[in-house]
Amino acid sequence: MRTAVIRSSWMEGYGYRLDCSPYLGGALETKILLEKLPLRKDPLHTLTKGFDGGIYNGPQFVRNYVESAEHGVPFMTGSSMQLADLSNLPMLSRRDAHGTKLRHLELQPGMVLISCSGTIGKMAYARQDMKGIWSSQDVLKVVADPEKIPSGYLYAYLSSKFGVPLLVSGTYGAIIQHLEPLHIAELSVPRLDDALEQEIHALVEEAAELRTKASQLKREAVAAFVRLCRLPDLKVLNKYPTPHLGSATSTQMTQRMDSSYFIAPCAEARAAFDAAGRWWQSKSLGAVAEVFIPTIFKRLYADDPAQGYPYITGADVFCIKPTSSQYLMRGVARENRLLLENGMIVLHEAGQRYGLIGRGVMVGRTLEGFACTNNMVRLVPHDEAEAGYIFAALSSEHGICLLKREAAGSSIPHLDAGRIASVEIPWPDKPIRAQVAELAHRARECWDRADELEEEADSKLVRAIEHAAK
Repeated sequence: MRTAVIRSSWMEGYGYRLDCSPYLGGALETKILLEKLPLRKDPLHTLTKGFDGGIYNGPQFVRNYVESAEHGVPFMTGSSMQLADLSNLPMLSRRDAHGTKLRHLELQPGMVLISCSGTIGKMAYARQDMKGIWSSQDVLKVVADPEKIPSGYLYAYLSSKFGVPLLVSGTYGAIIQHLEPLHIAELSVPRLDDALEQEIHALVEEAAELRTKASQLKREAVAAFVRLCRLPDLKVLNKYPTPHLGSATSTQMTQRMDSSYFIAPCAEARAAFDAAGRWWQSKSLGAVAEVFIPTIFKRLYADDPAQGYPYITGADVFCIKPTSSQYLMRGVARENRLLLENGMIVLHEAGQRYGLIGRGVMVGRTLEGFACTNNMVRLVPHDEAEAGYIFAALSSEHGICLLKREAAGSSIPHLDAGRIASVEIPWPDKPIRAQVAELAHRARECWDRADELEEEADSKLVRAIEHAAK
């Protein structure tokens, strides 16, 4: 239980709220610190412009999803806002998106995005590859007026250890927490000298550009794999006749009898890989990498971060700048092989077939050293130089389809390490593999460098404010 003694005079600044959240999350200490700062401080609403003053979320609305990009626009929710790769977002009806009620929910580069329902205070800086994406009513937008404040600096402050407690303190609701624009409109933003604000802004902007470039390079790596292995494009799922049908011989059914294993999309993906294998050669994943899934373990957390490894879930590995407040004891992490290593490929091991299961990331500097849930398949390439090629092959629509195909289970499907190890992928000549791998490794480097630049921006801002407070 956490307790605090507060003065009655402090309650006025929080609208005489009697719930504990405004006073225990660090907001009170931050507010007192900011009041003492010998810096100019501007209310947030005086630094924004645009729709509804530049601080807004959206109306409640019925979400009509479509399957084709021809009739839809990518749709982002509070839970998908921090994804590094935005290529798999669901499609919201284009007619609804461009209607009067929702047209203002289109994202533009430079916006500060804040989750405002459920888990409050997750943030992202809108980058170029977010243009044309619509957001849900659970994503609050803050649009900086470039004549008054650099957008990157505003994001760095709001996402810092000073800004987040102030944002979160404005939440309300007993079961599902909410944050509304009016709750943060008066939030104080300390102003540094123009040169430093521009320097911090430039770091955030460069990070955003690198994340956009990383997504593009990943797409290029997958496209190069498909082109160089001479794979035909898979049809979009809704182009197959429904219900999905497939056929199998009795010999094929000795290992699997579930109908989803033999439907047309899976059969076509397997046939494409097999044809490429006949042209070049095929190798099973188990032949080119160690494939394993850590066993179920007892989660024992360390009170002292120095005695543990930061622990993340399967969803966290897909996000920008993953962080954790929980530290798994070092012995537990090591004994159960939970640590993520540079060059390792991790695949989501459980979930619905239309979700994250089978999708993966290649571990770089950002993820290295985290302890990650056992619900992730680990692939450790025998040759780290081949990691990029294997990752691109498994990230193609063919690869994802064949990985999802291996999922088994009625309620929550799971992947099995043995069956994943037996999946065969095309294995062309080394120069071709190297060409694909180089693009994937460059994408990973861009993601890592972007995280480092954002950390640098945060450090500069925090040091400047702490120095001014002395």
